[in-house]
Amino acid sequence: MTIDTVFYYKIWQDIQNTGKLEFTGVITGIASVLYSRKENILVYPTGLISTLIFIYLYAQCGLYADASVNIYYSIMSILGWMMWAKKKEGETLLHISYNNKKEQIISILFFIICWGFLYYILHIYTPSTVPIADSFTSAAAFTGMYLMNKKKVENWWWWIVTDVASIPLNAYKGLMFASFQYLVFTILAVMGWISWHKKFKHRIHG
Repeated sequence: MTIDTVFYYKIWQDIQNTGKLEFTGVITGIASVLYSRKENILVYPTGLISTLIFIYLYAQCGLYADASVNIYYSIMSILGWMMWAKKKEGETLLHISYNNKKEQIISILFFIICWGFLYYILHIYTPSTVPIADSFTSAAAFTGMYLMNKKKVENWWWWIVTDVASIPLNAYKGLMFASFQYLVFTILAVMGWISWHKKFKHRIHG
């Protein structure tokens, strides 16, 4: 066997050995992204199932920042659920929009602060072997979730960054099916950005 053949064979074996819990977390996670793309409030209950599962899985394999980001996801999912559900005279109060300049700066500062804080916690207080990468993906995800709850189109940009960085990180930790999930997430995030951008233009220009 060539090196490439052995590598892909190992990936296939790891995917086949995926536990039921990880499989459930991946499937509900993908469903959540699909609902988000459609601007469907079911993004939140399906997402909650996935995040609760991955809190446990990530803590078990030492990805402490990714475990913490899923705790954040769970809390933000409940808040986002309430925000998206608010209506007035049968119409939703929250509409898809882009950040203005001030909101864009706040989003970037939010990411930088989260990355620095999470790296410090991981480096000083945990046995994490990948504190820079783990804190980076988590900070990007924190930012994406924050913007998704506000129905900002830019949330998809942050999800793309999170997903691309999470592919090798999860593979490194042996979570091959979760790594595959992030590959699917990357594709869905690009599709989600296109969909929300079109909806925004339609709402503004008719």
